[in-house]
Amino acid sequence: MYINKAKKIVLKIGSSNLVGNNGKLKEAWLKSLVVDIEKLRKTGKEFVIVSSGAIALGQNYLNVKKKRLKIEMSQALASIGQIHLTNTYRKMFEKRKIKIGQILISPDDTEQRRRAINVKRTFENLFKLGAIPVVNENDTTATTEIKYGDNDRLAARVAQIISADVLINFSDVNGLYESSDNKKIIKEVTNINDKIYSFVENKKNSYGSGGMSTKLDAAKICMNSGCYMSIANGKHINPLDKLVKTNVCTWFLPKVSSLDARKKWIVSSIGSNGKIYIDNGAAKALRNGKSLLPAGITKVEGRFLKGDNILIVDESGKDCARGITSFSSEEINKVKGLKSDQIENILGYSSKSEIIHRDDMVKL
Repeated sequence: MYINKAKKIVLKIGSSNLVGNNGKLKEAWLKSLVVDIEKLRKTGKEFVIVSSGAIALGQNYLNVKKKRLKIEMSQALASIGQIHLTNTYRKMFEKRKIKIGQILISPDDTEQRRRAINVKRTFENLFKLGAIPVVNENDTTATTEIKYGDNDRLAARVAQIISADVLINFSDVNGLYESSDNKKIIKEVTNINDKIYSFVENKKNSYGSGGMSTKLDAAKICMNSGCYMSIANGKHINPLDKLVKTNVCTWFLPKVSSLDARKKWIVSSIGSNGKIYIDNGAAKALRNGKSLLPAGITKVEGRFLKGDNILIVDESGKDCARGITSFSSEEINKVKGLKSDQIENILGYSSKSEIIHRDDMVKL
């Protein structure tokens, strides 16, 4: 069971799981899920919740009938429903003495590399604080159709950014069926092709904006990012506990490890935004799998920003590594040659101690 081995788990909760046909929040269901999460957190697992339901709750609060809404109206309803949704999560988790943090994400936050790095840091700091990030699309400011991917693709992007081990996509079915007539569940998928898409009936519920095809799109992202993804029935009480015990779902298996996927992206980038020159001591440390620290940097070439792809050059002038920098060229010039514990005093704010983390670096 992939959940048992996972350390970072993303839970995608659809509107049909969270909101009943009467438009009201399923509080008993959510309470049971919180109990499940608390149980698994005690084993050392970290959770992120990607939650739909803001628009649906906004509709219920203002008694707006279920129908296809214009984007402007959906945004207004989301702004109202988001308050109720987040407050409900807060109350439910606080009863178990668990803190949450809200993160609203727009497509640019995941598709633009620099912004994605900032998002990743926010997640990391919430984990350090012992809080569970609760994520939704920033529906109120979206300028294109409100479904990022109805939160399916959003959940996959979040899983990719934080290098999650597992994404559990709770739906209202037990998994991917071979056909609507044959309710036999496909246990594992290693490749999403036309045959897999042929199994899909793209039905939507009254509140959700996506169907099974968007879940397959999400699975593709996960499979290429080193993350396992499941489509499972989340409508039961204690849905996570039930999934762990029964493993009734469809699993989509990754093609590479999350680290391999990340490093493949780094090394395949065309060109670089600048160069960092290092001394022999730093070069030896990199060869031994260490991160790049400011103490070993002798020179910075070019102007670049945090999140840019940078070449690392040794004393002989040879390109020895490529990586994603956590600092801009201006910041590195201020701290080069210094110890990591001096960074905060020089820059005036706390940041990472590594200029380029080993997980963001590929040796050449």
